[in-house]
Amino acid sequence: MQRGSDRLSRHRDDEMKHELQGLLRSGHPTRTEEWHDPEPTADDDPQLAGGPVAPDGASLGTVRQELARHLTRSAFPAPPRHLAGTLRRAYAPDTLVEAVEQLPSGQRYGTVQELAEALVREQA
Repeated sequence: MQRGSDRLSRHRDDEMKHELQGLLRSGHPTRTEEWHDPEPTADDDPQLAGGPVAPDGASLGTVRQELARHLTRSAFPAPPRHLAGTLRRAYAPDTLVEAVEQLPSGQRYGTVQELAEALVREQA
């Protein structure tokens, strides 16, 4: 039986399915050796690893980093409404988009730094 571009045989596919069956059913690693398990997140890892960053209570650096992940230089200078649309199209977290939408509409932001400072200042 021809299998297309698969490199593994049908028997190896069945072996791999059997090996993964415990992991898929239990939802956690099933190995007895601890060194096989993935490392948990460290205390000094960026907050991004734990979920979306919300401007309220986050540091300036963390908010700036999250904004920079979704905004390019070509988005600036722009008013908050335009930046919120750009963030939404880049699939930014809703909490971040909503915070940008709540900024004063008469302002124009020239850089990610200016926008991050405004967000942190608004939430304080």
